[in-house]
Amino acid sequence: MIAVKRGKVLLVRRKRDRLWMFPGGRKRARESARACLRREIKEELPKLKVGRIRLWKEVTSKNRRSGRKMSDAIFVARKASGRLTIGDKNEIDKAVWRKPRGIRLTPTSRYIRDRLFPTL
Repeated sequence: MIAVKRGKVLLVRRKRDRLWMFPGGRKRARESARACLRREIKEELPKLKVGRIRLWKEVTSKNRRSGRKMSDAIFVARKASGRLTIGDKNEIDKAVWRKPRGIRLTPTSRYIRDRLFPTL
């Protein structure tokens, strides 16, 4: 999910490799992409209130390193507010509003940043 506030974007840091990414996660069986996003936000950032979300783009590609097929539905939130309290501390260790440059991002988050925020 992409959320922007005052020229900054919402990012979370994965605990396992300390890379930053836009919040989200993997779909469960028979779960829609929209339902997955709502569940993941509730798990990762339980105090965050997210307004209407719209699908920006669906991306299907192959991870160059692992060869794993990747399929991402990228949503944009109209509004996001509330405290950035971490829910799943085993997965996420930090959440911030900041500019997405000068920070180690996951490959998917770099792709999103470069297309949506070429100057941020």
